[in-house]
Amino acid sequence: MAISVVLAVDTIADELVAKVKDRIPNVVVGPGSDPSSEMGPLISGEHRDKVAGYVARAAGEGATVVVDGRHGAPSGGFFLKPSLIDNAKPGMKCYDDEIFGPVLTVVRVKSYEDGLKLINDNQFGNGTAIFTRDGGVARQFQFDVNVGMVGINVPIPVPVSYYSFGGWKASLFGDLHMYGPDGIQFYTRSKVVTSRWPDPRTSKVDLGFPQNR
Repeated sequence: MAISVVLAVDTIADELVAKVKDRIPNVVVGPGSDPSSEMGPLISGEHRDKVAGYVARAAGEGATVVVDGRHGAPSGGFFLKPSLIDNAKPGMKCYDDEIFGPVLTVVRVKSYEDGLKLINDNQFGNGTAIFTRDGGVARQFQFDVNVGMVGINVPIPVPVSYYSFGGWKASLFGDLHMYGPDGIQFYTRSKVVTSRWPDPRTSKVDLGFPQNR
């Protein structure tokens, strides 16, 4: 959901990974109270260690750790620098889990169709995004993909609040979403009233009520 996995078509994957690698050292990691910080600490030491564990085990699972954010992180807090993992595949923890940390995982696919199948085969369907200059491809993707929230050149496709948070498949619990119109509907019990008002001056229907004569 939060850009944890990038599907890169083989023809541009090397260039994309190289550009991301070049950008990572420029990300300033530090306390949130420091105006110069672009990325703050994780929520706890336990979570920091959990996120670091994904990076530590990635190479053993067959992926390539391009940038290891465990090295050089600021001390005195629960900090990790950004990490970049390449050549991940389904079945690896760095792909299967939503990490909730500064780790970007790259999966290489051969074509649009292969990437689409990988997304649609996933048990979750929270959010996805496509980056393209081709409007026809973008329009086709929004119909083809089996995911509740779709971004087109928008990295985190969470809609504004008057549209419901739209997860599908195992990303949705129950039949309603958590905010927007669905959130109101969850707490609302509807009542249906069907009424008919015959004109008492002309109606022959006796409803059984006393009448003033």
